[in-house]
Amino acid sequence: MIFRKKSLILIVMISVSGIVFAQEEDDLGTEVVNIVKPYTPTISDAFKVKETPVLNDSTTTQKRKVQYEIFSVPVASTFTPAKGKATTVEKAKPITVYDNYATLGFGNYTTILGELFSSFEISRTDNASVFFRHNSAQGAIEDVLLDTKYYDTELSGSYSSRQRDLSYKLDAGINHQVFNWYGLPNGSYSQDLLAIIDPKQTYLGVNIGGNISVEESVFEGASAKVYYLSDAFSSSEVNAILQPSFRFPLTDFDLILQGELDYLTGSFERSYLSPLGINYGFLNAGVAPSIVYKNEDLTLSLGAQAVVSLDTENSETGFYIYPNIDASYRLVDEILIAYAGVEGGLDQNTYREMKNENPFVSPTLFLAPTSQLYNGFVGLKGKLTNQIGYNVRGSYGKEENRAFFQKNVGNLTNVTREGYEYGNSFALVYDDLNTLNIFGELKVEVSEAFQLGAQANFYSYSLDQQPEAWNLPMLEATVFSDFTITEKIYGGVSLFFVGERKDIGFNGIETLDSFFDANVNVGYHVNERLSIFAKGSNLLGNNYERWLDFPVQGIQGLLGATYKFDW
Repeated sequence: MIFRKKSLILIVMISVSGIVFAQEEDDLGTEVVNIVKPYTPTISDAFKVKETPVLNDSTTTQKRKVQYEIFSVPVASTFTPAKGKATTVEKAKPITVYDNYATLGFGNYTTILGELFSSFEISRTDNASVFFRHNSAQGAIEDVLLDTKYYDTELSGSYSSRQRDLSYKLDAGINHQVFNWYGLPNGSYSQDLLAIIDPKQTYLGVNIGGNISVEESVFEGASAKVYYLSDAFSSSEVNAILQPSFRFPLTDFDLILQGELDYLTGSFERSYLSPLGINYGFLNAGVAPSIVYKNEDLTLSLGAQAVVSLDTENSETGFYIYPNIDASYRLVDEILIAYAGVEGGLDQNTYREMKNENPFVSPTLFLAPTSQLYNGFVGLKGKLTNQIGYNVRGSYGKEENRAFFQKNVGNLTNVTREGYEYGNSFALVYDDLNTLNIFGELKVEVSEAFQLGAQANFYSYSLDQQPEAWNLPMLEATVFSDFTITEKIYGGVSLFFVGERKDIGFNGIETLDSFFDANVNVGYHVNERLSIFAKGSNLLGNNYERWLDFPVQGIQGLLGATYKFDW
């Protein structure tokens, strides 16, 4: 402020002297003004204002001293604070997995069940395993005149290896079975006749095979299997199957090429009505190319199968072409999926497969392949909810040379009859068959502790020559359930229904009654190693006939235990 006032005075003085001088002389000359000392402004020091200023009042009031106090009153309390703890996550107890188990059970009809499975880790990539199983029953079935006991013993082993680019598995096994042709037709049999009938049949089966899978290669893999079967009546059969597979990835789809080589040879010592033996042999070679396209909703496979079949015994050759088309489309996510297709193929009937389905066949079979010209189907599947799944399908197919089981008549021409020549065994007959099938399935998974399922098949048949589709039911239904009551108690229920069937008996065409079979099993985990179980079969006690004149055992009970361990 002082600097501004001095500057203003200096400017006014210079202006006034200039005006006066200009009035005295008209001619202004040049004059030099020298400033001896320049002006240097200064700023006075600032002083902090005191918090309590000194007042010059006549009366000075002193600040009153204030004292603060609290009024403390004790309050009774029973609360005791707990010590703080860090929150922890409960860890589930890890499930112990054992490489081996043994099962042993006993039941009525002198039933014995035994199993043993053992797995060995050879290295990080290689494993070996051994499996043994025995199932037998000695007790007699009510109102059956001949021996009904059976044995079924199996021993198998495998060796597998998983490498970086490929994996392979080798397996082999042996199977020994004993059955009896106890299904004599209705009639009167003397004790002398019953005494000379030996209904025992023994099967011995051997198999060896393996498969290989290759990663990131046009050659996807191959499987090979060789089966050998013989019986107590000098029958023998060898069946060798080789199935390679190739995949060629293209721009928008894959080209898949599958091949099959099926060789069968065998013989029976005699035929049913003649002492002449039966020899059979077939070589079937097929190739099945297909184009597979997939996207988010559509899966489509378009292909066909070509098969050349050589009857080596009769020097006859047949050539077949079958459709191989399959498509599915996701209409509504997982809720509704539509699918359809048409398939076909040449099925080689073997002695091994026939006795597995019906162990009471006679060792005098005539074997030939069945040609399924086509089987067209259309259906819907999906989920009604996250817990309920369904599948509904309708199909219609045509088969040429379809094999049917039919009861043998008693061989009255043979004086010294074998144990299967008393009308107590089954033969094979062939005919062309058209089949209409309606299938439905429903699965309910209420929780991890309870699952329920049901399925049913309805069939309608038409044949060319045979009056009936022998031993084929028109209706089959199954209901099954698995449940876990507690961590230690588990179980399951299965119900089977099979409708009426037709066969030829001693008095002509006979009808086998439909039957209902109820089965229950429950188990208790004593600890993580030991479990005990109980099984009940045919709980309704119905001695129904699965095959004509072959009633099954009544109510069957089995008690046993399973023990898991490591070597």
